[in-house]
Amino acid sequence: MRSGRLARYGFRDNSARAADLLGPDGLRLWDVAAHEPADADAAELLTALSRAADPDLALRQLHRLVEAEQRAGAPAVVEAMVADAGLRRRLVAVLGASSALGDHLVANPAEFRVLATGRNGQAPAAEGALELATDGPPSVAALRLAYRRALLRVAAADLTAGRGLEQTTAALSALADATLQAAYGIAVAELHGGPEPRLAVVAMGKCGGNELNYVSDVDVIFVVAGDDDIATGTTVAARLIEICGLVAWPVDAALRPEGSRGPLVRTLASHLAYYRRWARTWEFQALLKARPAAGDLELGRAWVDELEPLVWHAAERPEAVEDTRAMRRRIIDNIPHNQMDREIKRGPGGLRDIEFAVQLLQLVHGRTDPSLRDPGTLPALRALVAGGYVGRQDGETLLRGYVFLRSVEHRLQLQQLKRTHVVPTDDDAVRWLAHALGYTHEHGLSAVEAFRRDWVEHAANVRRLHAKLLYRPLLESVARVSAEDLRMTPDSARKRLSLLGFADPAGSLRHIESLTAGVSRTAAIQRTLLPALLPDFADAPEPDRGLLNYRQVSDKLGSTPWYLRLLRDEGPVARRFARVLSLSRYATDLLVRDPEALRLLADDAELVPRAADVLCAGFTAVAERHADSDAQAATVAVRALRRRELFRIACADVLSRAGSLTPDRPVGVETVGSGLTAVTDATLEAALLIARRARPAPEGLRFAVIGMGRLGGYEMSYPSDADVLFVYDKPAGVADDAASSAALAIAEELRRLLAAPAPDPELGVDAGLRPEGRQGPLVRSLAAYGAYYSRWSKVWEAQALLRARFVCGDADLGAEFEALADRVRYPRDGLTREQIVEIKRIKARVETERLPRGADPATHAKLGRGGLADVEWAVQLLQLRHARTVPGLRSTRTLDALAAARDAELLDGGDATAMAASWTLAAQVRNALTLVRGRPTDQLPRHGPELAGTVQLLGGRDPGEFVDHYLRVTRWSRAAVERVLDA
Repeated sequence: MRSGRLARYGFRDNSARAADLLGPDGLRLWDVAAHEPADADAAELLTALSRAADPDLALRQLHRLVEAEQRAGAPAVVEAMVADAGLRRRLVAVLGASSALGDHLVANPAEFRVLATGRNGQAPAAEGALELATDGPPSVAALRLAYRRALLRVAAADLTAGRGLEQTTAALSALADATLQAAYGIAVAELHGGPEPRLAVVAMGKCGGNELNYVSDVDVIFVVAGDDDIATGTTVAARLIEICGLVAWPVDAALRPEGSRGPLVRTLASHLAYYRRWARTWEFQALLKARPAAGDLELGRAWVDELEPLVWHAAERPEAVEDTRAMRRRIIDNIPHNQMDREIKRGPGGLRDIEFAVQLLQLVHGRTDPSLRDPGTLPALRALVAGGYVGRQDGETLLRGYVFLRSVEHRLQLQQLKRTHVVPTDDDAVRWLAHALGYTHEHGLSAVEAFRRDWVEHAANVRRLHAKLLYRPLLESVARVSAEDLRMTPDSARKRLSLLGFADPAGSLRHIESLTAGVSRTAAIQRTLLPALLPDFADAPEPDRGLLNYRQVSDKLGSTPWYLRLLRDEGPVARRFARVLSLSRYATDLLVRDPEALRLLADDAELVPRAADVLCAGFTAVAERHADSDAQAATVAVRALRRRELFRIACADVLSRAGSLTPDRPVGVETVGSGLTAVTDATLEAALLIARRARPAPEGLRFAVIGMGRLGGYEMSYPSDADVLFVYDKPAGVADDAASSAALAIAEELRRLLAAPAPDPELGVDAGLRPEGRQGPLVRSLAAYGAYYSRWSKVWEAQALLRARFVCGDADLGAEFEALADRVRYPRDGLTREQIVEIKRIKARVETERLPRGADPATHAKLGRGGLADVEWAVQLLQLRHARTVPGLRSTRTLDALAAARDAELLDGGDATAMAASWTLAAQVRNALTLVRGRPTDQLPRHGPELAGTVQLLGGRDPGEFVDHYLRVTRWSRAAVERVLDA
């Protein structure tokens, strides 16, 4: 019964021990016979003890304190606690949270009075001030007592007053300053009348940032005014270090030039010489928190002012960003393995992750933004958020994480007043920590479970955001820009634009001014982004156009919350975006029509052409979701998907060649062709579904779309139309005219839907390769195709069927058509001499009549000498002659058929290599020209920005050299093609 009653007050050791301490032989707060508090005052005191982080510890320490005061004849602590509710609350909180401060009170029983409520009803001041006599330097013992007295007040306020982290760390830093100054005074006094040196004590690290812990080395640097002060300054500095170690904490001067190997004290001039010539990046990073703390404050301020310009140029060093990242990695590597997951300071997801990210952003962006130069982590982080350098949500997450982790650190250190950053493994210790942090039983979770939940969440968020901020590619780009260029003043911007090669610096400057004008957050982010992106625009043949495109997209999306956040935060998006805008009008036009597609640039996995089955499933699902809307609305949704996929492929093509994807491997022309073909297949399948819904047909009518030309060969290019044939098969019992009319309605509806005006590239559906060409019926039955091909077809129609394949619709009907086509395109006896002559005649006619007027046949990628058509005609001739006996030739893909012909020794290996190289190069040129111009063309220019852009996409060699290479490759190919045709 006795232990059960005491359990209500939170005592775990509530059997004999707690009762003994509280009973008549102890504190006399517990009526052993009645099993209840001795009186009302005792009940209040017991309630206060129950609220301590560790009620048992608070009780034991209070009992020790009472015994100590009885021995010393000090005022009665229990009576004082009963009379002063504020004292009771503060003293119990300290006793239950810090055994070290409890030991101090036991050793100095009267000291509990420093926590008493003042006559004005206010809690004692806890801002870190020392209470010392003013009639000369104190003794070391007096300074130690004054330090502990001030620390008691800070801890009590921290534990009971709802005080924020920053108030506590500021108070601890102020206490450190006061202690340093007092120790300085003692050390100077011990010179016994000798000349006082001009010595400044500069606070560094957490003390310099006004964010000191309860227990931490206090990092300092000692500076003297001149050589005459070095000897006495060294004496004072060494004595100051000794005194502070006896009073409070170690003073660490290892951040000085040359570290522990360097002289303890240097002159201002010596410091400047070192930092100008020898200092490394981490040393400038450390200087972010430097501030005068004690000694000659005027000299300290002069030291800080002289070094400040060096600090704000440190990020411009080529190695600066990587140095900071490497240092963070080294810190993690030095953590003992068994502490890695429990280290809240140095471990992954710990305080150092936040501090390094903030400090690197300060070094990079603080060059031009003085608001970022606060030495404290939290104020600097808030300034980074306010300036648009860190997203609001990310900043708030980091702020919460930092406060949580520092609070855990404070409670751990306060317990024993020992320097520790490792969460214990002992269950009782973790339970005490959770209670000390204010966790209670909530929502079915114990205090420990709630603490661990929050710890895991904060650590994961900090890890994620550390990687996001510290490893931004944009950060390195910004760091490489000089501070003058970052300021983007009109004069500096105009000068830089000229140096970067912008043709119209004045016009480009107007774009920049439009984007960066004002004091809005949007303008601030643009002022950060643009200086880093200008070199990417300048790398393109037309920098002005890239900047113009950027402005157009920004004007359209500038008010969209995610746009600038995506460019600033999401890995490589900004630089990829700049490359796409600079190198491809085609991709830019797609993006302007579908700005949401910009999100694709954030992830390498999104910049890979999707598989055909995935696309078909997605496109048809969209079409089915719009089943209740009209056909036009459903088609618009499908075409929007197509537009997104075209942008995906175009960006993959551009960025893989610009070295902006990982791994750095160009997306091959076959991959692009297959990707574009898969998109077209999916679009046709979805459009057919919509068309059949809009134009109901007799039940059982089978309908299929057959791909021809580049669609059939999986060789679509950006400007390619979809060459198709439409085939149907009527069900039994349905009249021929009814079936034919229904099939025609479906085909016409499909073409109409895909040709309707819409904000995306039109997909032309071309059925010109059907029997009798454009004079023949648009749709035929399978039987009609069979009858025509068996009786009327010509050799060019057999040639066209070489690339026929089923695309969508009824798969069985598609397979039947392919079987029908096989009998035509793979003739049993090959070709007659007359048919070969006819193929050559048609080829010559195509070269003469279809080559555009004024086109250069030497550099026309499609119809020019050695170009796409040349290679395809040669390969198709081999297929028509030998595919019946060489199964490998029965492929709709040009390069596959060419390889099969080589393997079957139907042509020389060297000729096959020359033709494959020429076909690949011409296909690459054709795609690159469309990407650069934004409009289809097959003519490779001999000079100008379009040639330069094309060449840059295809490898970046000299444009003239590239043209010579193209002419050489196609010349070899043309010779090989002629040998095949003449064989």
